[in-house]
Amino acid sequence: MKKRLVVIGNGMAGARAVEEVLARGGGDIFDITMFGDEPYGNYNRIMLSHVLSGEESDADIFLNALPWYQANNITLHAGVLVDRIDKFSRHVFAADGRVVQYDQLIIATGSRSFLPPMDGLHTPSGTVRHGVFTFRTMDDTRKMIEFAQHEHHRRAVVIGGGLLGLEAARGLQAYGLDVAVVHSGGHLMSAQMGPDGGAILRRSVEALGIKVHTGSRTTAILGSDSITGVGLRDQPDLDCDMVVVTAGIRPNVGVAVVSGLAVERGIVVDDHLRVMDEEEIYAVGECVQHRGQVYGLVAPLWEQAAVLADHVTGVDRNSMYLGSRTATKLKVAGVDVASMGLHGPERDTDEHIVFSEPGRGVFKSIVIRDNKMVGATLLGDSRKVAYLTQAFDQGLPLPEERLSLMFDLGSPGEEESVAELADNAQVCNCNGVSKGALVCAVRGGCASVSAAMDATRAGKGCGSCKPMVTQVVEWAAGGAVEEDPAASYYVPGIPLDKGSLMAEIRSRGLCSVSEVFAALAPGSAEDAKSKMGLASLMKMMLAGDYVDERDARFINDRVHANIQRDGTFSVVPQMKGGVTSVQQLRRIADVAEKHNIPMIKLTGGQRIDLLGVPKEELPQVWADLDMPSGYAYGKSFRTVKTCVGKDYCRFGTGDSTGLGIGLESRFQGIEAPAKLKLAVSGCPRNCAESLVKDVGVVAVEGGRWEIYIGGAAGAHIRKGDLLVTVDTPEEVTLLAGRFMQYYRENAHWLERTYSFVPRVGIERIRSVILDDSEGIAARLDASMQASVDSYVDPWSERDDPLTPGQFRTSLPLTVLPQVPVQ
Repeated sequence: MKKRLVVIGNGMAGARAVEEVLARGGGDIFDITMFGDEPYGNYNRIMLSHVLSGEESDADIFLNALPWYQANNITLHAGVLVDRIDKFSRHVFAADGRVVQYDQLIIATGSRSFLPPMDGLHTPSGTVRHGVFTFRTMDDTRKMIEFAQHEHHRRAVVIGGGLLGLEAARGLQAYGLDVAVVHSGGHLMSAQMGPDGGAILRRSVEALGIKVHTGSRTTAILGSDSITGVGLRDQPDLDCDMVVVTAGIRPNVGVAVVSGLAVERGIVVDDHLRVMDEEEIYAVGECVQHRGQVYGLVAPLWEQAAVLADHVTGVDRNSMYLGSRTATKLKVAGVDVASMGLHGPERDTDEHIVFSEPGRGVFKSIVIRDNKMVGATLLGDSRKVAYLTQAFDQGLPLPEERLSLMFDLGSPGEEESVAELADNAQVCNCNGVSKGALVCAVRGGCASVSAAMDATRAGKGCGSCKPMVTQVVEWAAGGAVEEDPAASYYVPGIPLDKGSLMAEIRSRGLCSVSEVFAALAPGSAEDAKSKMGLASLMKMMLAGDYVDERDARFINDRVHANIQRDGTFSVVPQMKGGVTSVQQLRRIADVAEKHNIPMIKLTGGQRIDLLGVPKEELPQVWADLDMPSGYAYGKSFRTVKTCVGKDYCRFGTGDSTGLGIGLESRFQGIEAPAKLKLAVSGCPRNCAESLVKDVGVVAVEGGRWEIYIGGAAGAHIRKGDLLVTVDTPEEVTLLAGRFMQYYRENAHWLERTYSFVPRVGIERIRSVILDDSEGIAARLDASMQASVDSYVDPWSERDDPLTPGQFRTSLPLTVLPQVPVQ
């Protein structure tokens, strides 16, 4: 007869403990019953900040949905609170009247948000006021999103400048809110880093448009019927419509206290995770106090769960938990942060190595004691984190040249460090996955990176470890990693490569994104991350026959302007070839003055950028400008940069300005897998930087023109490949258009030409574009012409918005879907 194992708590620690029990054959030993406060399966709490920001949906973050419990014969009472335990009769009593007997009991009640004392925090009935939120559960997150989306809610205050507070602040910005962070410590993330690192982090956070108030305590929530602000001690009040409290967590020990178990800061357990003086009761996770220490990170929970399972199942009675060395590696509000051990020196003999580059937001600090690393903080550059984590965890002897701990100067390079990582080096902190576990997964038959990730859960948390996971899997497979079939999909939600997808769209006569999902997606399910890529592809393919659906567009494409960090937009009127006139300059100046434009900036593409325009003012700004859109947004053709050419330059050999204007007039607004930037230079001195553009044209002696393709001078630097030298501007226009159409039809989604050209090969492109080796040249020209003919200036929507809310500021700002670049 099976024993009865009861688990109180269905969070990350409780579910992980049960997974570990099942992995040790616990399914044959126990009838397992679980209680959870929340009416769901088990989800990754770390990812709630991604749900808040819109990067993930609720469904994306479940670790174990409800069918998992049924599949493993687990009785789950979801949404049922346990009131007390009778440790003498071995029963648990639930709030709904349920009574369940146990032979062995695991308490995994986690922690709760701490609400510091403040006037006006509670209603007379004792509940937290409407408009005040904690950030702990899925329900908390949903309520915050719903509240933030209300049109009249414009300002938010986040109380607490730790990891969670900064993530909450960044997430709320996605809804157009003006956000301020109030932190009682002297600097941000004071639990993870020292004041120098905190100061640099503050600069990075403030650069995102988030206001920061350190050394401030919130004393009151202001307002009678609704929230109007917060009161600070010794500082002016802050106006706001909502308050998010992220001032720390406290172990959730209520059921243990009322049941007479040993509780101090948390439920006191021994090295076997057994509750003090209780033979059959264990506890695990954030509710636990072990050797005086409580933990709020995931990695210790995983280590505790493994030891607990060893004992509960009897697999290894000698297994012991001796505490955890905590290391944190996260991307906080877009900033890479890694922290482990001490923030600074404690003894006179401690070595402290510091590198600080505030301008780039980079800070590195390492504390060394007795030639062992006892602490490190990395901010803005975490490339050495794997090497440092290994040194910290294992107490490895350090190189005499300390600088190599921070930079790749004599220390192992990234590729070498993967090979030299110890098997027990933790690669994924969120799910506690070591290098050894990944290697075992590969040797056990996982032949692709995604298969190894599915088998181990590595990379399934915050995702910051995915590059390292990929390196380890490729190293373990000896370079024999199989290509994940999904890697060839043009968009993640449709299991077809680009060629097959285009063929299906044509053969079925599909004209809109929703029709594609209905016909080609598994279960006809729509996938938000696929919509942008599909919309761009279909617009390219179908030109005027494409049925536009605005929910398939990113915010920039919906309002035809480029969203900025603070939620305002930048407006760039068209100046073909970078040429303007007195009338246009006067009009732009008048508009800037009339609308109080906070910044006027010349762009790298020789245009004038009006920055800081509120969304609701876009139509009026366009109307006052009375100029076409300059396409400074979206995945499309943007600009043609030119020099003055032969008319004014004494070295000029060709009319670069005239050709640039002609190219921009022809190709304005055409869709592409990624943005396209062109340039025309009037001589080989190349003042328009044509060699580093997607398509660059250079006039040479004899009135001829060189055409370069695949150049880049942004995040990547690449000199373009010479496609051909031609005699006339008309040939330039024809061949540039033919190449762009070939690129539009064959590039991966978001693949720039600097990747596309090397991938396909310049020789093959020449054979298609110049020699018509595939017999498609005429079709490419015709398809481009169809796109050119279907051009409509998007700013004409200023007089007739497609939807009532198109230019309403209350609309939530949608985060750009992250589609892997293939």
